Order: sequence, then C-alpha cells, then structure tokens
Amino acid sequence: ASQAFCLVASSMGGSVCETRPMIELSPHVGIVDTLLGGRPGLTGCCVVRGDRVAIVDPGAQTSAATVRDALHAQGIGPDDLDEIVLTHIHLDHCGGTGDLAAAFPRARVHVHRRGVRHLADPQRLVAASHVVYGDMAPVYGGLAPTPAERIVEAPDGHEVDLGGGVRLVMYETPGHAKHHMSVLETGDGTLMAGDALGVELGGAGLYPSTPPADIDVAAARASIARLRDLAPAVVGVSHFGAPTAGDVFAAADELWARMGEAALVGFRDGGPEGAAARVLADVPMESAVAEGPGREMWEWLGWHRDNLDGLAAWADRQVNPPPPRE
Repeated sequence: ASQAFCLVASSMGGSVCETRPMIELSPHVGIVDTLLGGRPGLTGCCVVRGDRVAIVDPGAQTSAATVRDALHAQGIGPDDLDEIVLTHIHLDHCGGTGDLAAAFPRARVHVHRRGVRHLADPQRLVAASHVVYGDMAPVYGGLAPTPAERIVEAPDGHEVDLGGGVRLVMYETPGHAKHHMSVLETGDGTLMAGDALGVELGGAGLYPSTPPADIDVAAARASIARLRDLAPAVVGVSHFGAPTAGDVFAAADELWARMGEAALVGFRDGGPEGAAARVLADVPMESAVAEGPGREMWEWLGWHRDNLDGLAAWADRQVNPPPPRE
C-alpha cells in the first residue's frame, strides 16, 4: 500500500510532508522510512497491524516527527498506537521512543531487561552513545525519558498479542549487543531481525554491524542459528527492509565468523591496529557493500570505523579476558 508520510522533519513541533510509498514487508507488517539524517533507505520502523497496532524500532530521536506523521497519515491517531517494541537500545533504533510515547500516550514500551532503566533515565546511555558517534551524534539526537509505568520488561519469548491472529514474539539474540532481541510476527512468519544479522542498504549486500561496546562473535553466530531455526517466511533488517540475497542466515554467519577470526589473528599480531588492518585485508567491505549509494552511506555515518573498533575491543577481551567479578 502507499501512504502519505513525512519526508523531512525538523522537530516534533513541525514538519514538511509529501507522499512516499509505505513499504510492505508482509501482509501485516509495513515499513516506514525514518529518514535518518534526512536520507532515505537508512533505517526502517516497522508498523504491525492486528486488531491493535504496534511499531518495532521507532528510530532515532531526530526521526520522531517523521514517524509520528507517517502514523497519522495511516490513520493511527494519538490514541491508536498500542505498543512500541524495541530490538535494542542503540539510539538509531530507540532514540525516538520517549518522544513517540508522549505523542501516543496509550502506547506501552517493550524492551529487554537491560534497557528498562535506560529508557526511564537515559542520561548515561545518551552520553555513552555520543562518545561512539562522535561528530555524527547530532544526526541521531538523544533520548527523552519514558514514564517507568509504561515500560514492560521483555524476557526471552515475551509475547505481544495484537489480536486478529497477529502476535509478536521477542527472542533474545545477543551478539550485536548483549541486550538485542529479534521480533517474529507469527501469523505471517515475518522476522524483524534488528541488527542481529547485519545491514543491507540499498544497492549493497549484507554486512555485519559490530560496533562498540559489547559485540560478541560467538553469541552472534548462536543467535543467527536460533533465528534460522525459527524458519521465518520473510526476513527484514532494520537497515533497511527485506534482504534480497539467497540464504541470509548462511551469509551472515560466514561473515561474522570471518570477521571474528581476522580480528583475533590481527590483534594477537598487532593489538587494536593489527585487528583493524587484518579485518580490512581479510574481509574487505567492498566484498559485500561494493560501490554506490550503500557504500557512501556506510562511510558517511562512520559505521565501518565503528565496526573495526568493536571487533578490536572484542578481540582484546578474548586475548586478555577481564578477571571474574567477585
């Protein structure tokens, strides 16, 4: 279906709208382009309709007005959004949560237990995230607090029943982050994988997302196997939409394995710089992302630099494990 929604949004108070297509992922799931940084095709917010309505990953705070107006354009008014579901609390996925919770005051927010306190009191999360984002922090913005009574702690297997045969199940899938969860809409078999598999921007192939601070290669590969076992009919990634290349699980697992091995070998030889150099040599971004708009967006956002930093830190933890906590 095609719906009118906001193309450019300057704040939650005002925006400039025009008609853009709503991307259909499956019969019950559509994707709103959040227009991160004013650019299309970077980050998607999933809209799931049963008898009630949910969104999965509202995107960055700077995209909150875009998502709000997109929902309004689809007839989802302030009292019509019931649930906000988060795959994880990186700001490009969760930053709009507080603003949208204010704009849709009936909506509850479902998040992994590690994310509950950060949604209610986001100062530490925002400060740490801005250290990673560096000069790109203004592209994402921050995170407004969500009232604690509206936050639902989501354990592994947590279900959000939207009625009409539409049900979301949240599965713990660490690797990209310790608190990452993937979301399966069981009626159509639509998997909203967040960042568990990787990133597949327009015109580019699937490539893992391995940013600081707590990526875990072994956990990521176990999560990929778990998602494969769910046998979804449709697979969508947050950046952006539905993967188009063959067996997405095999491709994701191979890349995570190769990047992890390269980082370990390189770190043992030359520390963090060695890890980065070996990953660049053994698993060049060009092999998956290639040239074109997808590559340009990776570089503009600095995601590949973050990938190298995350892999180097992970390799350090493998080679120099921290002492056990008492």
